[in-house]
Amino acid sequence: MTRSDFAALITLSAERGALRKIVFSKPLSGEVRRVSGRLVDMRGRIAISFEYSLPGDTVSQRNFSLATVTEELLRLLSEYGQANLITSVSDAEYKLSKRGEEVYLGADKLRRRLDESAPATEITLEHIDKEKNYILTGKEQFLFALGISDKNGRIHDKKQGKFRQINRFLEHIEAVYSELSRDGELLVYDLCCGKSYLSFAVYYYLTEVKKRGVTLLGVDLKRDVIEYCSGIARECGFSGMRFIYDDVKNTPRDRAPDMVISLHACDIATDVVINTAAQLGARVILSTPCCHRYLNGKVTAEPLAFVTKYPHLSNKLSEALTDALRASRLRAYGYAVTVCELTDPEDTPKNTLIRAIRKPCPAAELERRRAEYRAALDFVMGEGAKNYLQEI
Repeated sequence: MTRSDFAALITLSAERGALRKIVFSKPLSGEVRRVSGRLVDMRGRIAISFEYSLPGDTVSQRNFSLATVTEELLRLLSEYGQANLITSVSDAEYKLSKRGEEVYLGADKLRRRLDESAPATEITLEHIDKEKNYILTGKEQFLFALGISDKNGRIHDKKQGKFRQINRFLEHIEAVYSELSRDGELLVYDLCCGKSYLSFAVYYYLTEVKKRGVTLLGVDLKRDVIEYCSGIARECGFSGMRFIYDDVKNTPRDRAPDMVISLHACDIATDVVINTAAQLGARVILSTPCCHRYLNGKVTAEPLAFVTKYPHLSNKLSEALTDALRASRLRAYGYAVTVCELTDPEDTPKNTLIRAIRKPCPAAELERRRAEYRAALDFVMGEGAKNYLQEI
């Protein structure tokens, strides 16, 4: 048995629909303390979703199809001293001994049982998180008003991706719901709201599913979309929704919102949203960034020059650095931050979700995070960091 054999065993358990969880622990280096993987069913395709646990209560997430997961499994097996494979038929374990020898427990037994199990085409994936178990049905009036479904509740073919995106966002709302105020009316802001697909879904979910009183304010600098959204709200009888034409920096500050959401605010508009939400004292922030033009061409870190000299790779690096800086800045504001995929990448290329939850944080820890953020800025942009902070 080798690491390649163990990686193949993990893949086989996924193909058979038997994989319950794979956990990598005891890192040999790096700051990712733990990685856990589980099966997901993404529109009929089996995939493994990995969650990477980082310091400071931050988590990142990536999904791999079975055709592409082998490289990631081999990387993880080389970087962690232990891997526990939990399946529905048997379990197996990989670990490094104190002498550095590879030890495999239960692997042969698991392989025999998997070989005896039904082929993948006969497996019922009832235990997998299926995206088709949607919160919304398609028959909701606001979906028809927004042009996502017809009068019979059928989702238009060209809106299938948007429908899945909205439902997945509501799953994230469900995940953070316990962090919101338990009593009284909830206050929600959608900053740079655009056509407000998420605003209407969130309002519907909180009022109709959770039975809460809600005031939802959408803010944008496009008059036409404000008028459009106000008309949809009236048509649907959403009396607690209001839309205003204004800069998000002028968002009312008389009360800290329970939640601030933002979908695809362009470039540094996402930074303005994040800053405004944090300064307002929002309990929860859910932001999906859009383009990342600002940083592209402004990364001055010499150790990264071998990447930035290639325009295509520089653009990809700028996206990752921009969102990493945003996560670091939110941590400096006192938030626990998760960066993950919003939905299936095939639905939208703009697929990163930054989720921040305000948590009590000792002053010393807060100052450490601020120093960490300043150091990251200086590393990435050097003197240009001052201009960046002024513009956002």
